[in-house]
Amino acid sequence: MSPNPATYEDIRYEERADGVAFITINRPDRYNAFRSRTVEELIDAFQRAGWNRAIGVIVLGGAGDKAFCTGGDQGAHDGQYDGRGTIGLPIEELQTLIRDVPKPVICRVQGYAIGGGNVLATICDLTIASERAQFGQVGPKVGSVDPGFGTAYLARVVGEKKAREIWYLCRRYTAAEAERMGLVNCVVPHDQLDAEVDRWCAELMEKSPTAIAIAKRSFNADTESIRGIGSLGMQALSLYYDTEESKEGGRAFREKRKPNFRK
Repeated sequence: MSPNPATYEDIRYEERADGVAFITINRPDRYNAFRSRTVEELIDAFQRAGWNRAIGVIVLGGAGDKAFCTGGDQGAHDGQYDGRGTIGLPIEELQTLIRDVPKPVICRVQGYAIGGGNVLATICDLTIASERAQFGQVGPKVGSVDPGFGTAYLARVVGEKKAREIWYLCRRYTAAEAERMGLVNCVVPHDQLDAEVDRWCAELMEKSPTAIAIAKRSFNADTESIRGIGSLGMQALSLYYDTEESKEGGRAFREKRKPNFRK
């Protein structure tokens, strides 16, 4: 049986009377980085909202003012993560669920969307960002990578050359830069972010839910092969996490120093 939302530790869940469900990663002290429990609770929440006929739109966000999400929690990652799934973290299941629920999912980005957080923002149907938001990848800096939707699907969104730049160089991109490359739908002043999200939700709630569900599945069908790429890639990633090269990245991050991958 699914847990009651009141028992969630790492996320908040709210169903509003206007038909919008808000799913919020609630680990602001960790810049909303996710551990295994976080992902399990997100999966439960998306299943709860995704198949509830009273819900028309899902908004995924992060608590606090600094970060939407900064990916996997390095404190729960020394080699494999601390739960189930190919890498000890059922992230493929969450990514698939965001795509599979027949409701539009809006990503609300008020701060950092880095690493796995950037991947979640990419996968969501729509992304609305504060002008303070920052996007980017860190995998090759910390001994990790997201081989699947985080790479191949990102190339569909921003183009092959830009996607390779994002992953190979691990630079940070402003909200305005993200909007120009197609990673973000809309950028607004920080204090107008929630009002803008509400406006998009209200517009979506006026539309035919069945038409939107069909459209979403049609869009997804074109990139569904990436799910298989991701499954294969996660198996390779699991092997990589057990190497000294990958572990050096995690150690360097926790020790706040530059990694030496080539020693």
